[in-house]
Amino acid sequence: MGQIRILLKDGSSRNYEQGVTLEQIALDISPRLRKAAVAGLVDGVMVDLTYRPQDGSVVEIVTEDSEEGLSVIRHTAAHIMAQAVMRLFDGVKLGIGPSIEDGFYYDFDLDHRLSPEDLERIEEEMRKIIAEDLPIVRVELPREEALRKVLDAGQSYKAELIEEFEDDTVSFYSQGEFVDLCKGPHLVSTGRLKAFKLLNVAGAYWRGDERNKMLQRVYATAFAKQSDLQAHLTRLEEAKKRDHRRLGRDLDLFSLHEEGPGFPFLHPKGMVIWNELLTYWHEVHARAGYSEIRTPIILNRGLWENSGHWDKYRENMYFTEIDGQDYAVKPMNCPGAILIYRNSLHSYRELPIRYAELGLVHRHEKSGTLHGLMRVRAFTQDDAHIFARPDQIQDEILGVINLIDDFYRTFGFSYHVELSTKPENAIGSDEIWELATESLRAALDARGIDYKVNEGDGAFYGPKIDFHLTDCLGRTWQCGTIQLDFVMPERFDLSYVGDDGDKHRPVMIHRVVFGALERFMGMLIEHFAGAFPVWLSPVQTVVMPVSEAHVDYAGSVAEQLRDIGVRCELDDRNEKLGYRIREARLQKVPYMLVVGDSEVSSQSVSVRARGQANAETVSLDSFIERIKREISERKLTP
Repeated sequence: MGQIRILLKDGSSRNYEQGVTLEQIALDISPRLRKAAVAGLVDGVMVDLTYRPQDGSVVEIVTEDSEEGLSVIRHTAAHIMAQAVMRLFDGVKLGIGPSIEDGFYYDFDLDHRLSPEDLERIEEEMRKIIAEDLPIVRVELPREEALRKVLDAGQSYKAELIEEFEDDTVSFYSQGEFVDLCKGPHLVSTGRLKAFKLLNVAGAYWRGDERNKMLQRVYATAFAKQSDLQAHLTRLEEAKKRDHRRLGRDLDLFSLHEEGPGFPFLHPKGMVIWNELLTYWHEVHARAGYSEIRTPIILNRGLWENSGHWDKYRENMYFTEIDGQDYAVKPMNCPGAILIYRNSLHSYRELPIRYAELGLVHRHEKSGTLHGLMRVRAFTQDDAHIFARPDQIQDEILGVINLIDDFYRTFGFSYHVELSTKPENAIGSDEIWELATESLRAALDARGIDYKVNEGDGAFYGPKIDFHLTDCLGRTWQCGTIQLDFVMPERFDLSYVGDDGDKHRPVMIHRVVFGALERFMGMLIEHFAGAFPVWLSPVQTVVMPVSEAHVDYAGSVAEQLRDIGVRCELDDRNEKLGYRIREARLQKVPYMLVVGDSEVSSQSVSVRARGQANAETVSLDSFIERIKREISERKLTP
């Protein structure tokens, strides 16, 4: 055999006998690297460790502690789970089993209804398969032969997938008696899986289409180390405690009803939080030079055809007919803002024009994706649309970035940024897209912000900057976005009169900060576990008289607090003081003020702050100054 030259990630090269595998290369570099290796990148393509690179190949070893490596581990875990299910139950038809963020799943079509006890049985069978240390082998077959193979095995869902393939060859992976259609890559053997946990069963329509059969989806997770798995499971338990749907019910913030799936109902206490968010939003936007507008919810078909939504977004829209004409319920606010801009002639001296709108939009989400306040069908988007001259683009984008940064700091969120580029369904020329993308990139570079490029995930009319918030559990949420749009002004023939007296085309910047207010509210509930900062809390103080003799003074304290705008309740029920204190704690009230003989005589209050074991006695005036300051400064903690 001849020698081949392999180029490594660090720029060095090594010579090997032809036919060497990536596993052997990893071992040659370092035994430690071989132990951590799960796959490889050859000329940028992910492959198994058994892959044999050619002369001149650029090779990178993928390790278990990388994002790509974790995906390989989870993909293999999905195959092991599917093998276990097929060992335990008859007549199983396999759907798909990908790795996903934080885990993996597999969809099964079987007559038996899977229960939590079944998950324990499947886990036990998986441990047996791991102990067998079965080699995982890749096999490639001609497309027609592959189709016959899965049909003979009764795997109709796999046959449907193969029928859509355009490649002449189809790859399978086998481990013992189990064979599955798969592109890979995978671990070299089942014994390499170390830490996994099956989580729950859910229904899932085949290929996400409600017209197809409902399959049983088993969600699970896997990690390279048991300690990482345990840490993840602990986070999941904490997330359950913070589930905004449970807290929303317990704290009487909102509800969901069968009469309107995906359309949440905000209760009085939920509306307090909502209105505080809006008050803050109004203040910030007034300072930043925005003018607020309001546009209709329903507009005619011609508008949505012109904007491109009719062709590109129709499956997510709701429709109606008025006077024999087609209308659509708006899924986005931008066309309405465009009509207001176009309503009058504008001079270059007026630009930038910043229109802000708290617009109610409706989008048709599939029922299986609905989730409390996080995924709904009707939501309020805090949109703004900026119409600017081309020479103003960078300053305007920097202004939006600064505004978004101030917003998120107020709520204690850190974030990371992604630049999303041209998607497959984009409208507009390549030249316009290149100009728009580079304009966003230049603004980020000028601000000195680190960012990740998210290829192909832009809006259909322009590239965007996305802000991903990190909550107290380390979870990320995409909220704010800045989209630079040269296309819509062209489609709607927008213009302004320049200093030369001629008409010129403005640039349009779309942006949101909260994103969907409902979703942001759900995030806040989970981030704070319902224990909101004082300024956001539906009830900020509860005054409790020790006995009936102290009710008048307690009422006076409550009245004084209400007079300065504090949301205060008087709890003078004929219940023991300890019971009333526990009730207030369960409702996560920031301050409990207890008054007895001593407090009445000294015109003071005994303050029990949320989360603190001991009370302190302070003058009523002192407490009033404290809570006024905390509210006005929007402090995060008492």
